[in-house]
Amino acid sequence: MSSSENAQAYWSENLRIIITYLSVWFVVSYVCGILLVEQLNAIPFFGFPLGFWIDQQGSIFVYVGLIWAYAFSMNKLDEKYDVHE
Repeated sequence: MSSSENAQAYWSENLRIIITYLSVWFVVSYVCGILLVEQLNAIPFFGFPLGFWIDQQGSIFVYVGLIWAYAFSMNKLDEKYDVHE
């Protein structure tokens, strides 16, 4: 594979990873935190309505998990294309 094809394949996989994690971020923050909050509030979670908990606390846990998952995914991608440190 030439250097140009290698760079194109790397960027293509990088965009796929970014779009995947941004989709998860959108669903948690916008869909669960705003659009479905009334339905989720009907479910109790640790004494709080689930919609409130997801909006206030759960989204933070998801964001931290997304940061960790992105770093892990990018390290694996860098090793795959031999551009790691």
